[in-house]
Formats: sequence, C-alpha cells, structure tokens
Amino acid sequence: MSEYVFTPPAVVGLPVVGSQAKFAVRHVYCVGRNYVEHAKEMGFTGREEPFFFSKPADALVYVASGTQGDIHYPPKTSNLHYEMELVVALGKGGRDIPVEKANECIFGYALGLDMTRRDLQGECKKLGRPWEVGKAFDESGPIGPIHPVDKTGVIDQGAITLAVNGQMKQNSNLDKLIWSIPESISFLSSLFELKAGDLIFTGTPEGVGPVVAGDQMVGTFDGLGELKVRVV
Repeated sequence: MSEYVFTPPAVVGLPVVGSQAKFAVRHVYCVGRNYVEHAKEMGFTGREEPFFFSKPADALVYVASGTQGDIHYPPKTSNLHYEMELVVALGKGGRDIPVEKANECIFGYALGLDMTRRDLQGECKKLGRPWEVGKAFDESGPIGPIHPVDKTGVIDQGAITLAVNGQMKQNSNLDKLIWSIPESISFLSSLFELKAGDLIFTGTPEGVGPVVAGDQMVGTFDGLGELKVRVV
C-alpha cells in the first residue's frame, strides 16, 4: 500500500438524483461567453470559436435540492458577479468526439453558478494574464445534484433563470447558446482528452451582475428544480 507525505484530499463527489452512488468529479471545464446576448453585453459579437477555462474540483459547493447553501464573499474583490449555468456531467469521454456522438457521453445535468471576481478578471484581461484569480477561487462553483440523462432525456432547450433577492436578473433559454452542448463537447475534446467525471459549465445568459453579503440567489432550469445560494 502506498504511503503519502500527507493525507490526500478527498474525492469531490456529487449526489445523483435517484441513486445512492455519487458522481466523482475529475475536472471542471467552463465555456466562456456562450449565449448571444451575454457575449454582446461583454463587448463581443458573432460566432467566435469557443474558449474554455477551468475551476478546481474543490471550488465546488454542493447545495442539496430544497435547501439553501452559503458561500463566503471572497477576498480581494469589490465586484463579485453571479453567472447562472446548466452543467453537463460526463459519463464517458475521449478525444476528437464527433458532434453527432457527443450526447452519448452525457451522464446527466445539474444547476451551477460560475461566481466571478469581475474586477480581478478585468485586470487579467487588460494585462493578458490567465483568469484563475477571477474564476477559480474557493467556493466559486455552487452546484446542485446531478439529474441522470436517462431520467431527463437529452436537454437541448429550456428556460434558465436567476433571481437575486426575488428580482429576476437572468432569463433566457438554452436554445440561445452560440455553441450547442454537443458542439462544445466535441470542440473541447479536440483540446483535451475528456473522461468520465468531467463537468462542463455550458455558459451563462445575459444579465450578469454583482452581489454582496446577505444577498440570496435562486437559479432555475426547466425540470431541474432550483439552486438557492446565499452570500455570507
């Protein structure tokens, strides 16, 4: 039996609706600027090639259905933004996956928030630096349980919303994606070998904005319930 100089970190596991088994998270990929109107509000237009960034698995904060989860307002920022997203969980992967085969890799779906230190991200953009400090910080990925695709069916449309303190901020539909979920999976697999356990945050609609300590965010997607998170 191998020995380690310190105890290895625990596997990040997400509950699966209707199962006692958990989904072991391997890698968290995020698609940037993937809704038409959000791309416009961030100053971009057109169907540019998709691009991706990552969060560490331990940045995920699991929030059970019907409960409220808490995340801490992070340090070194005065402009913490919400980004509501549909998350795809992969049950298998590969390299150079054809678009028409991509849906076969999907294990299920979840609701997620891509929390962003927008001021730090903006500075990184100006200086041509990576985005990690803006995107990959502790507790930056609140997420709900995984709904298996054999229960939901393949999802290619559906309303996605986010309210802050009861006021609607984001309200769109998955069919407004610039790059569809199969296209994103296929393109991502040309850059990295995808594997079972990978999560893909598929992008956020327009209406992103700031939250402060005490604010409550409630995100929804048709058929997947809601994700309720408070900033403390």
